[in-house]
Amino acid sequence: PTDVFIPILIATYASTMAGLIAVASVQRIKLYDPVILSYLAGFSVIILSILLYFSQLDQISMQRQSSLASNFIIFALIILFMAGALKRGINVYESFIEGAKDGFQTAIMIIPYLVAMLVAIGVFRASGALEIFLELMRSTLTNLSIDNRFVDALPTAFMKPLSGSGARAMMVETMQIHGADSFAGRLASIVQGSTETTFYVLAVYFGSVGIKKARHAVACGLFADFIGIVAAILIGYLFFA
Repeated sequence: PTDVFIPILIATYASTMAGLIAVASVQRIKLYDPVILSYLAGFSVIILSILLYFSQLDQISMQRQSSLASNFIIFALIILFMAGALKRGINVYESFIEGAKDGFQTAIMIIPYLVAMLVAIGVFRASGALEIFLELMRSTLTNLSIDNRFVDALPTAFMKPLSGSGARAMMVETMQIHGADSFAGRLASIVQGSTETTFYVLAVYFGSVGIKKARHAVACGLFADFIGIVAAILIGYLFFA
């Protein structure tokens, strides 16, 4: 769906702020530096203004304007990157080719770690543990008279910290079952765009460069993912419920 960019932007902001606070807490970084505060305050004002504006619209107007703004922002970012490259005298096409070559070499280097991660994901899905947990959660929410429509998008949320490709497969599967423009399909898209592949990064990239002490990285990454998922659900209900 093209109307999920604004919700993704807001949910990403929430997860980023959560990750920043977690890292600052672990590393004992002072966030009250004037420069840091000015950046955080500026982004916060922008995000809160967007959220306040869209929260005052009716459902149809919200989705129509969100889709229009999303398309404009995506196109504008592409033009902005190209204009910045041209201004600096950078050959955009050659830079793209060089980046593609580096990406191919990186892909070859991480294949062993990627295979191990995909095997673990396959075992998790094949065991039926995911389906059992989702049914238990759906039944519990029903008994508590709580809207459980967001449960249909949780496979993407559970898979995203493990693998981006696995989460994408879950998102596509959700769209095939419920429809791309359904609440579950849109919510899965927001979760996919506003969370990070924490365990994938730790297993593949940390492993490829020999980083072994990842205790704080795990905690901070998972905390940011959790906040991103919660924010995605809340924003999804605000925009599309």
